[in-house]
Amino acid sequence: MCAVPDSDEHLSELSARFVAGGLRRNEKVFFYDDAGAADAMLRRLGEDGAPVEEPLRTGQIEILPEEYTRAAFRTPIGALSEAVAGTVWSAVDEGYAGARLTGQMHSSVEPGTSATLPEFDGALDNVLGRTPLTALCTYDHVHYTDEQIEIMRALHRDHLALTGAYDDGLMRIVRIDATSARLAGEIDHSNRPKIASLLQSSLDTALRSADASTDIELDMASVRFIDVASAVSFVHAAEMFPASHSLVLNRVRPRVQRILDRCGAPFAPQLRFDDRPPMEVP
Repeated sequence: MCAVPDSDEHLSELSARFVAGGLRRNEKVFFYDDAGAADAMLRRLGEDGAPVEEPLRTGQIEILPEEYTRAAFRTPIGALSEAVAGTVWSAVDEGYAGARLTGQMHSSVEPGTSATLPEFDGALDNVLGRTPLTALCTYDHVHYTDEQIEIMRALHRDHLALTGAYDDGLMRIVRIDATSARLAGEIDHSNRPKIASLLQSSLDTALRSADASTDIELDMASVRFIDVASAVSFVHAAEMFPASHSLVLNRVRPRVQRILDRCGAPFAPQLRFDDRPPMEVP
């Protein structure tokens, strides 16, 4: 399958979900690293509540370093195809149900590669047809041209749909349901109005529906930075909630928590913090 991520946050979200799915199915996961994509994927995997340390220790997650990834695309395509197939069967011999393959592989379109992008895809498709392999190919607009992306879309049978409610490249919002969402990235003056709109619309929905939760929940595990003005806006938004409803911020990072506390969060009765398990992103 293929996906066209909106941003680096979206790429790590997609990659982590794909890897987590392989772990649940007892598959061995191969992640082709380039430009630090593996670090972002592993960080998001942990934020999503999926295991990280044990699969890395046992080798169920195998990170193929950047130099390996680049060398792979300079290998004659027939030899590369057979090497991937052999890797899959080796994983089966180790006791895994199959293998998963993904990563940041934009070095496939750099000068000096052994084949074209569609030819690489055809070779991978050949491996998929004869081994228990699942692959996720990601094509972002930074490393691939619009023409290349459209060609690769057409060559893939399955596509992962975009689920974000908002993504400006700095901060990403994914709606969980009518009264909850997940935030990822950095919150500042550029996206502060979008969060204010999200909180207001969620509260309006909750107030109009007798069945809706009285908690407006935001999963903050992937929020790595918030500026002071945005922290103040969270506190002020909670202060405007009716007594019957609360703004609940889940899994807030210590750095973000400190800024919120300094901006009055402990004194806002309708603002609560929770460390409940991660929300399930649709």
